[in-house]
Amino acid sequence: MIEGVQIIPLRQILDERGKVMHMLRHDAPHFQSFGEIYFSCIHPGAVKGWSLHKKMVVNYAVVHGNIKLVLYDARENSPTKGQIQEIFLGPDNYCLVVIPPFIWTGFKGYGNETAILANCASMAHDPTEMDRLDPFDPSIPYQWNTDR
Repeated sequence: MIEGVQIIPLRQILDERGKVMHMLRHDAPHFQSFGEIYFSCIHPGAVKGWSLHKKMVVNYAVVHGNIKLVLYDARENSPTKGQIQEIFLGPDNYCLVVIPPFIWTGFKGYGNETAILANCASMAHDPTEMDRLDPFDPSIPYQWNTDR
């Protein structure tokens, strides 16, 4: 597990009408601040990434479909520098992934339907505080295995 990344199981309350899916509360111990919430839709087999935030804390939960979230720690002084972490998110693993700044993130859609990833970010989007790389950039030692 990458230093500073938190995986927090989330509650789903089901009944005959449907369900409520919890994500993040302002009084949760892992809550930092609210900047914005947005949804990223990803089609099966598609890859989005890499992105790295320099200030933003990312709070991801998949509310529909399935993804593989991949994290890469490139922080110079981190005890987990150079480590990769894969987390499969969806209905069978409904949780919140809290990602601190300076962790590269990418994700791939799985299954037969478009997945919806929610991010309750700690700050509003600011393109000057983030870096991006192509998902197949060789500087990150990860192969996406796009033949599935």
